[in-house]
Amino acid sequence: MAHLNRGRGRAVRRVVSLVPSLTEAVAATEPGLLVGATDWCTHPADLDAARIGGTKNPDVAAVAALAPDLVVANEEENRPADLDALRAAGLAVLVTEVRSLPQAFTELDRMLTGGCGLARPGWLDAAEAAWRGLPARPEPLRAVVPIWRRPWMVLGRDTFAGDLLGRLGVANLHAGHAERYPRIALPDLLAARPDLVVLPDEPYRFTAGDGPEAFPGLPAALLSGRHLTWYGPSLVTAPTVLSGALAAATPG
Repeated sequence: MAHLNRGRGRAVRRVVSLVPSLTEAVAATEPGLLVGATDWCTHPADLDAARIGGTKNPDVAAVAALAPDLVVANEEENRPADLDALRAAGLAVLVTEVRSLPQAFTELDRMLTGGCGLARPGWLDAAEAAWRGLPARPEPLRAVVPIWRRPWMVLGRDTFAGDLLGRLGVANLHAGHAERYPRIALPDLLAARPDLVVLPDEPYRFTAGDGPEAFPGLPAALLSGRHLTWYGPSLVTAPTVLSGALAAATPG
């Protein structure tokens, strides 16, 4: 069991999380620490914490009323104006930046041990071990990775999900795009002649009946968005879950 570090000034006893990944990471490490989380924080399923709105529209007054010792956030998931409002209310805010797997491991350790004053959890060591020494494909599969439709948006440069896919033998065709999440018309996605289309179930919920039909004749890998885009305890099983789904879409 992780413990609170009482030797680094005031102990952190009350945490509000504005990011589903960080909520799960804190809950898995010290279950009683979270007093507030967003409406989108679905893991763990039995989380007992006040709901304080969404990642893009947290109720600042509700967060302040919970009197947290620390609010944990992310530079991509949360808006600067909301974070500034929380700071203006006198709250300590720790903001993570996660755009690659190594950065995820570093930031999770910083948040849990440095920010929350907890012992480094065993699940974080297990996650790092799970991603070491993955077998590489002889030739990476060239893929388009939509994250939205109407309009179509895809993974571009410098993304956590793109980094994970690269480690699993999938080369994102738009990794060199100037934007991180560019809008690209479907005819242009098809014209890139990908080997594969990767369709996660979040933020847009692609399914077998909603997404693959737009890419006729192309293998479609339906991936768990939680394992592809969340940085937390899900990273322990993510290599197995994602590799299995990719292999099912591209047998042989």
